[in-house]
Amino acid sequence: MVWLKQYEVVGRKTPVGDEESQLMSMKIFAPNKVVAKSRYWYNIRKMKKVKKTTGDIISVKEVPEKKSASIKNFGVWVKYKSRSDTVNMYKEYRDVTMAGAVEQFYMEMSGRHRARWSAITILKVQRIASADCKRPKTLQMLDDKIKFPLPHRVPTPSSKQYRTTFKARRPNTICSVESTL
Repeated sequence: MVWLKQYEVVGRKTPVGDEESQLMSMKIFAPNKVVAKSRYWYNIRKMKKVKKTTGDIISVKEVPEKKSASIKNFGVWVKYKSRSDTVNMYKEYRDVTMAGAVEQFYMEMSGRHRARWSAITILKVQRIASADCKRPKTLQMLDDKIKFPLPHRVPTPSSKQYRTTFKARRPNTICSVESTL
């Protein structure tokens, strides 16, 4: 179950008098609309110097995922505050949805880098072609002849009449080339 959704939040600086202010759009991954609005104001305050008190949100809408049946490669560009410095980073993930790839990213950042969700700013998430993948973790999955061997197979009886609680001999569950010859 994907707990993150992608939202497009559009806002602007509150116009004073007859002047018109430009619309500022941002795509944000958040669990709900309230968190999406909060992250929008956090990022806009840093980039455009517009606070929540001096701005308006025009619309918040969830961006639906298209074609979530096949697995795709996603590149994630981020900036996060570590304990000592601000770090720019690029990571690659394979998932069926963009939100799923971002979830994998957050889980990896919290585990591997001890980065908090609030310290991470996602700059861009983009679907990338297989030829453009760089990371070894992603490249190993792109082979057409990839196999996932099951070395520890537990034999099950073909029907109920052959099922017993105790066997006369312990089953050999390790399937290797030497044992089959």
